[in-house]
Amino acid sequence: MARADADADEAPLLAEEPLRPGACSRELELREFRDRYVIRSLDGGAAFAVLRSGGAILPLSQEEAAAGSDCKVSRIYGVAGIIRLLAGSYVLVITSRKDAGSYQGSPVYHVNSMKFLCCNEAIKHLTSQEKRDEAYFMSLLKIAETTCGLYYSYDRDLTLNLQRSSKLAAGRMHKPLWKQADPRFVWNKNLLEELIEAKLDEFVIPLIQGSFQSAQFTLKDKPVRITLFSKRCNRRLGTRMWRRGANLEGATANFVETEQLVEYEGLMSSFIQVRGSIPLLWEQIVDLSYKPRLSIIEHEETPKVVQRHFHDLSQRYGETIVIDLTDKRGDEGDLSNAFAAEMGRIRDVRYVHFDFHHVCHGGNFDNLQVLYNQIEEAIQKQGYFLVNSKGDILLEQSGVVRSNCIDCLDRTNVTQSFLARKSLDSQLQRMGGLSSSESISISDNINDIFKKLWVEHGDELSLEYAGSYALKGDLVRYGRQTLPGLIKDGMSALSRYYLNNFHDGVRQDALDLISGYYTVSQGSCSPFHTGGFESASYLPVASAIIVGGITATTFTLSQVGRNAQHFISSMICAGLTVGVVALVKANGKQFCSRPRLCGLI
Repeated sequence: MARADADADEAPLLAEEPLRPGACSRELELREFRDRYVIRSLDGGAAFAVLRSGGAILPLSQEEAAAGSDCKVSRIYGVAGIIRLLAGSYVLVITSRKDAGSYQGSPVYHVNSMKFLCCNEAIKHLTSQEKRDEAYFMSLLKIAETTCGLYYSYDRDLTLNLQRSSKLAAGRMHKPLWKQADPRFVWNKNLLEELIEAKLDEFVIPLIQGSFQSAQFTLKDKPVRITLFSKRCNRRLGTRMWRRGANLEGATANFVETEQLVEYEGLMSSFIQVRGSIPLLWEQIVDLSYKPRLSIIEHEETPKVVQRHFHDLSQRYGETIVIDLTDKRGDEGDLSNAFAAEMGRIRDVRYVHFDFHHVCHGGNFDNLQVLYNQIEEAIQKQGYFLVNSKGDILLEQSGVVRSNCIDCLDRTNVTQSFLARKSLDSQLQRMGGLSSSESISISDNINDIFKKLWVEHGDELSLEYAGSYALKGDLVRYGRQTLPGLIKDGMSALSRYYLNNFHDGVRQDALDLISGYYTVSQGSCSPFHTGGFESASYLPVASAIIVGGITATTFTLSQVGRNAQHFISSMICAGLTVGVVALVKANGKQFCSRPRLCGLI
């Protein structure tokens, strides 16, 4: 059965349990004094203080850390980092967690809640404009506190997949976790710098944003554990509409590495896929349209951007197969054609276009077999990674499939789940759980567990990038579209529209601040410097009317068949909604939520 989430951790672990070399402290005590915060390990390790007056970090002995009683004492589960703003420093701590499962034998935790500790007493010395700026930055920190999909381990580097970690020297395990980690997948990389400089390795916990799903079932009366672990890259981190395509270095938006890990009879097998935005320079600026126009940015560096992206992939994963799932018509068609033209110049990378909406029209998930037939030989040649209980490598994955649509969410998740199912059959056949002619589809229970993993995986990645649940979940769960699924997709699409237009600009600012793409310093560009943002005060009213109008129109239209009055009501609601949208658009795109932080590319 698929494992259920455990309740949030409250009970302490045994204090006498020794730390592994390179591991972080599992249990921490936070002591809040008037002039300082003291954080000490309950595992018998290090301690330090952060002064409230300016954020200076002072290493302490356990005796010094335990001294004093005039303070508030609480339990925390990690220090996620420190950020310095105009008035001082803000320390991000993990206030609750829950068990997410295990990865390669080590416990994995999901961050339940976080909070910033303020060391900003210097705020009273700021100018009025600086105080206004600091207030905006602090509001962004509040958004960052609610970041979803964060995972960590105290004694295991979660950034490296099984194949990469198995091929590295054993001595690496004795290094601090932050030195072991692949920096691409450390969500709080920028926040950890001050802790690293202070040599507080025991407190430096790399957080990974993505999805971690785990389930167990039996084959031949023996347990099989399957883990689905995805990690989002931080090199072009952002929200759906404000981070598209690639930057000049070749890093793409919504780049995710997904590992399907299978454990059976002392064997561990890993299958890797990646996804990422089309690696061209393009954008899709929100303007209250349901589907804003895609715009390709003409730039002389475009060919080099594409080359850099695929050179990086080949260096990390080997031979790459690109699956482009976009439409061949409209704006998507123009973008797809431009992508295909650039791919024609890239040697040693196979490009396959598959018009998902056209071929799988009507929600026919099984038509993905048409795609698989084109790439089956190449995927089987790439294979998967297999290692035994002694650590002996039996098979290696020699390449990777890179899938994309426009968002790299819905169509991409359906396609990746199809390929993962094919690989899972091969993995279990090789491990002895299935015969060479069997598939997991022989068991409805196993089939349902697999589908559930991929549906939840798709939902979590979609929430992180688009703010809503994934669409087309029915295709993964049932292989076809159902009426309840259609209604859920409609609600998710409406939620995306609202969030993309009225909230994601501020969310993008929060990500840019946390990631270090915008650096706060004395004399830096004010978030209010660009002007025109006073109109943001109208956003709650405008957005409420628009969303309310759409909801009312949808409801009354469903009642049209009953009498003419409902039809008239529908037309009035629709007219009011269209009128408000037109009014907002006529007064400029500034009514949409747009990033305020300047100086970004």
